[in-house]
Amino acid sequence: MSSIRQAVAALALAALAAAGAGAQDAKKYEVKAPVKIQWWHALEAQYAPLVDKVVADFEKANPNIDVEAVYQGAYKDLNEKLIAAQAAGTTLPGLTVANTPLVAEYGASGLCEVLDPYIKATGFDVKDFGPGLTASTSYGGKQVSLPFLISTQIMFYNKDMADAEKIKLPETWAQMDEFMKKASKKAADGSAQRYATVIPGWDQWYFEPFYLNAGVSLVNKDMETTDLGGAKAVAVARKLKQWCDEKSAYWAYGKDASSVMRQNFIDGKTFSVIHTTSLYNMYADTCKFKVGMHYLPGDAKRDSEVGGSVLLIPAKNSQEVKNAAWKLLTYLTSKEVNMYWARGTGYMPTRESVTKTAEGQAFLKEKPAFKAVFDNIGHIYPRIQHPAYSAFAKIWMQEMAKVIIEGGDMEAAMKKAAVLLDEALQD
Repeated sequence: MSSIRQAVAALALAALAAAGAGAQDAKKYEVKAPVKIQWWHALEAQYAPLVDKVVADFEKANPNIDVEAVYQGAYKDLNEKLIAAQAAGTTLPGLTVANTPLVAEYGASGLCEVLDPYIKATGFDVKDFGPGLTASTSYGGKQVSLPFLISTQIMFYNKDMADAEKIKLPETWAQMDEFMKKASKKAADGSAQRYATVIPGWDQWYFEPFYLNAGVSLVNKDMETTDLGGAKAVAVARKLKQWCDEKSAYWAYGKDASSVMRQNFIDGKTFSVIHTTSLYNMYADTCKFKVGMHYLPGDAKRDSEVGGSVLLIPAKNSQEVKNAAWKLLTYLTSKEVNMYWARGTGYMPTRESVTKTAEGQAFLKEKPAFKAVFDNIGHIYPRIQHPAYSAFAKIWMQEMAKVIIEGGDMEAAMKKAAVLLDEALQD
């Protein structure tokens, strides 16, 4: 046999061996007997028919898997229940959602099953989610979850008002001052008649992009310090306080801050609100005016962050339960079901291929405001990945609210906050 033929034969044998190994690996993750699993989620009552239909369709296609979908409250409530079950060794769900900032925490603790072997063995197309989404669902270079109901920060605005008053939406941070003046209205006594926008202070995720796009390093490369006490961060914070002091905007914080902000927008008491794209359906269905969506402004860069939830498989479960959970996970994140979630919930399509298809274009026709998201889908990046980031964020929110609502020197407040934040990161 010639050397060329020998090489071809060797390659053929190697390919057959790899195929055989792949088939063997795939068998490890097959569901071979009837099994019942729980899926913990945070989808509220209005989404119950959608959840029921998706689960019923899955069970019909997979008759040996019985899925009990269990609503566990908001992400915070679900997180507490999941951590408690993990610590106590009680029954864990086969599959669960988790808020995106918890990926690092769960990954570091070993709570999540590493999904790379499942992905490789079953040929699951994880690359279709795009680098930003796969990075945001990974920890330590390993895929520990997959994108599920994904959102990003957006400015919802009153399109009828914008058209009638010729209000130009800000593309850059430098244009924000002019926007604040044009879109806000004051009463004769100087009180706010209409705010230009509302900044949600109850979650740092909503004001975080303003700092990131100004070049502020929230968590430095050493993973132990922050630049939130630096000149760039202080400049951003001062502007936020200035707009609130001038009553062009207000800082939404405290009990019922979210519901009050929503109602103010619905009632026309604010021209716009900064919120999550996932609430587009709610705003569009409730408001008596056309609702627009505008990508947040920035100068050096104009990026936003991944929000919403991921899906993960708790590692402590039996392999039978994990195999069934993997089947459900891949179904819930499949191309077809991905568009079903997007249409029914207001969350954005997560697969790059979907946004370019006829289905994606039909989605845009139904919800043209989402063009602002589609046009910037390459600028949506992972959230800060640090095991202590939840504690960091809580301190940051509290310190920002204190100085903006109660008053005080912003530079001194930010420098004080930076010391506390460094301690949180180091702990």
